[in-house]
Amino acid sequence: MYINFSNIPANQNLFLDYLEEFENVSKFYSKNFRDKQNYEKLFQKIKSSNREHKELLSNIIINQYNSFNASEKTKSNIELLKLPNTIAIVTGQQLGIFGGPLYTLLKSITAIKLSEKLQEEYPEYNFVPIFWLEGDDHDFDEVRKFNVLNNENNLIEISYHDGADDEINRGSIGQLKFNDNINLVFDELQKSLRDTEFKASLIDYLKTIYTPDKTFLESFKELMIHLFDKHGLIFFNPLDKEVKNILKPVFTKAITEYQTHSLALVERSASLEEIYHAQVKVKAINLFYAEEKDRSLIEPTESGDFRLRGKRKKFTYTELMNLIETTPEKFSPNVLLRPICQDYLFPTGFYVGGPSEISYFAQVNPLYELFNIEEPFIYPRASATIVEQGVNQVLSKYNLSITEIFVQQKELIEKIIRLNSELNTENIFNEANHQIENVFKNITENISKVDKTLEDLSQKSLQKIQQTLDYLRSKTSEAEKRKYEITIRQLSKVQNVLYPNQNLQERELNFIYFVNKYGMDFLKWLFDEIKIDKFSHQILNM
Repeated sequence: MYINFSNIPANQNLFLDYLEEFENVSKFYSKNFRDKQNYEKLFQKIKSSNREHKELLSNIIINQYNSFNASEKTKSNIELLKLPNTIAIVTGQQLGIFGGPLYTLLKSITAIKLSEKLQEEYPEYNFVPIFWLEGDDHDFDEVRKFNVLNNENNLIEISYHDGADDEINRGSIGQLKFNDNINLVFDELQKSLRDTEFKASLIDYLKTIYTPDKTFLESFKELMIHLFDKHGLIFFNPLDKEVKNILKPVFTKAITEYQTHSLALVERSASLEEIYHAQVKVKAINLFYAEEKDRSLIEPTESGDFRLRGKRKKFTYTELMNLIETTPEKFSPNVLLRPICQDYLFPTGFYVGGPSEISYFAQVNPLYELFNIEEPFIYPRASATIVEQGVNQVLSKYNLSITEIFVQQKELIEKIIRLNSELNTENIFNEANHQIENVFKNITENISKVDKTLEDLSQKSLQKIQQTLDYLRSKTSEAEKRKYEITIRQLSKVQNVLYPNQNLQERELNFIYFVNKYGMDFLKWLFDEIKIDKFSHQILNM
């Protein structure tokens, strides 16, 4: 079963038009992912481009896998990156604890399956899926928490707290190490997860990956390799000093031509705002600089020098150029420059992204021409809601569709009461209020003939009666909720599974919830069930 994205709340018009009305957004993107006849044109350009660093990059990745026993498929894919006819299928994600929301898995599966599909259709090329580990990101709050459902199907948020002040600058998340507080996360997980035959082994396994003194990047990479290595998905660490060394020309250009870049991005953002929405706030310079543990944005000063945002640290242009040349590992791109770095490093034919990423690529687009880099096709990741058998039974019992669950919980409860109640109390009270207003309108018109000052008294009397009516209305609503308490409780639990936090399941739930109930076979089932060429929201029935 498939649901059109336009029937799901909160999807932005830019994303919807990108999927179905590309002509509306064509000025913001250089390529339409549906134009298959143009795929090979890009492949030929990539093949003929001179990427001097391709062999070096492949060897860097080999070194990044030194501590892993990679599958033969992954080893082969790393070697294929040395060849001119290799096309990269890139995706990426922040280093959310335990993999973050389910869409991390959906991105990975899409990249792998798209690579396999293209390999069948274009056998003269090699297609290699790559996962960019977004370790340069510094949003600690984004990566430290995850959601599961407990035995009562209540949504539980579990967070890792390192003990430091929430407001401090922790620098790049990829280099941030867990401390002993990670054990508190497992204590909470142990209490929250329902008891199943898979629970003990699942938690024990996760404990081998998420340990004190491992970084967010190390743990995330190890988990994801365990889940997807057999499919040949390469996990790439951009924090590597040797990687930053290759990126020196990008960093240099980001500084020397920042005014041109900033103007182009501001103009594009303004153009987007006229019709849609600019996803990212434009900065003057798209580079961060790391000093000790802090990661701070580089800003220009009025005097022509540069400084770090919120710091007293300043640099002359020459000093900044010297730092890029001697210590490139201290520099990292922001969200708008990251795609440029990715596609400078890799022969990217496709980037697999979600709705938000697709939206910000509309802003990034001008930078591709300024950096003389070919923009890839931006391919929508698979999107899905998993519906378990018990959930389906409840939906059938109340004759509800999935889309009827995709609403605010208050709205769902009111709807259920309306469908099951013998009386339409909302209409009864609305009609009563209407009649009372008419009665008082007549009274006011007549008594004002006696004394004009009685009009105010009449209005105050009406307000008191309406307040009494509202009170009676709320009491009636509470009584109905008690009457249908079991129904409301059942459907609230169903909504917690299908639409947790009034958001798509894939954006809220962690895969642990499903693996705890169904074992690791769940991941194989998910991989097999996901379709990557439907471009609608998929409903997967277990």
